[in-house]
Amino acid sequence: MKSEYLDDCPYYLNDFLTYMKVVKDRGERTIEAYYIDIRTFLRYLNIKHRVAKESDFYSIPIKDTPIEWLERFSLNDAYVYLGYLAQNRGNSVKTRARKCSALKQLYSYLNKKAALITDDPLKDLELPRINQALPKYLTAEQSVQLLNSVDSKHKERDFCMLVLFLSCGMRLSELVGIDLNDYSRENKTLRLFGKGRKERIVYLNDVCIQALDDYINNYRPQVEQQAIFLSANKTRINKRRVQQIVEEQLKAAGLSNLGITTHKLRHSAATMMYKNGVDTLVLKEVLGHKSISTTEIYTHITNSDLKDASQASPIAAYKKDKK
Repeated sequence: MKSEYLDDCPYYLNDFLTYMKVVKDRGERTIEAYYIDIRTFLRYLNIKHRVAKESDFYSIPIKDTPIEWLERFSLNDAYVYLGYLAQNRGNSVKTRARKCSALKQLYSYLNKKAALITDDPLKDLELPRINQALPKYLTAEQSVQLLNSVDSKHKERDFCMLVLFLSCGMRLSELVGIDLNDYSRENKTLRLFGKGRKERIVYLNDVCIQALDDYINNYRPQVEQQAIFLSANKTRINKRRVQQIVEEQLKAAGLSNLGITTHKLRHSAATMMYKNGVDTLVLKEVLGHKSISTTEIYTHITNSDLKDASQASPIAAYKKDKK
């Protein structure tokens, strides 16, 4: 874990973060998110107990926050805290739900695993309800439009990255992390490392293989660097540069006004697979999801689907007798 966590955290928070990393195998970004969210809570407790002022929020140290404060924290206190997050911190429903989830996991650990508190007052805490918006995505026609419009100094590399995004539904971090030995031309597969470094294999269609072979064999600089996708400096391309490339190519294709990002390309791939008959359980494995409920956000129903459904009813052919 990063040293600043260890330096800033009270012992029980350090123990919790270590548990989440070592036992639960959470990734570094997830650990950082837990740290930030729980730090907000501990700063709030320091304000609540009049040890610090609201005006000094961002500089309030949490190292000496006594665990007794957490043990005396009640379920009702938790709902007051949610109100504080909304009114004083301006947190959205989604942000409040995430912070609540981190807090519930901390309390569960302190009670059941570490036995540092005698009861878990947050076990019945309800998370704020998030209205699930339909994910944004490119249609099959728009995806082809994007691929046909690729034009840049590193055209073959950029085309290859877009093809993989749209065909495999991989995450941005997974794409930039691909090494040469992760690609098996013989087996037509790519090895990806998802959240928590969880490994999975994705199978490649002919378009992906052709794009990879063309880029690797004809355009990728021949350097010792193992990363498949290289920057202009011949080092592993970083996530921000890939995001910029996607933005540039969307603009070139006339698709820059749709709110599409690298993650929305993942939505696009998943949506196209689902609409072309891929089973949800199969899609779950392709995308590397832990839970089928996560995959189900991609199985959204479009307006055209609803229109087709209404026309499929036998009643649609009903004709009223004229009297």
